[in-house]
Amino acid sequence: MFYGTFEHTVDEKGRVAVPARFREILQATNDRIVITNFFIGSTRCLDVYPHAAWMQLEERLRSKPQFDQLVLRFQNYYFTAAHDCDFDKQGRILLPPTLREYAGLKKDVVFTAAGEKFRIWDREQWKLVHGEAERGFMEHPEHFGELGI
Repeated sequence: MFYGTFEHTVDEKGRVAVPARFREILQATNDRIVITNFFIGSTRCLDVYPHAAWMQLEERLRSKPQFDQLVLRFQNYYFTAAHDCDFDKQGRILLPPTLREYAGLKKDVVFTAAGEKFRIWDREQWKLVHGEAERGFMEHPEHFGELGI
C-alpha cells in the first residue's frame, strides 16, 4: 500500500523522480509501472499502478462481458491511454507527452497515495481537489462513519 503526499518537479524532458517511499514499494515487486488517465470531479490527474496491480485489474476486466457498452467505454477511456514505464538509474520515469498534456502537468507535480496505486497531479489542481475533500468532510463529519471502514 502507498501512503503520503510528495511534491516533485518535472524536468524539461518530461522526467520526474518517483518519491523514494513509493520506489521502495515498487522495487519490492518488479520496478515497472503502468500510467493512465484519471479524474476526480472535473480535475484530471494520472493513475499509476505497480505492474502486478495493473495485471489484476486487467484480469477483473476480462471477466466482464466483452460487448457491454460500459465495459467498452471504460476500455476506451482507461486502457487505451495506458503506458508501461520503467525507472532510469536516478529513480525517474518519463511521463509520456500525451499523459502530461491530459493531466496538465508542466513543472510542479504532487504524488498522492491511493491504496494499491498512486496518482500524479498538477500541484495547483491538487490543492483544489484536496481542499474540496477537506471542506466536504468538515461540513459533514458523519461521512467518516458512513464510509464503513
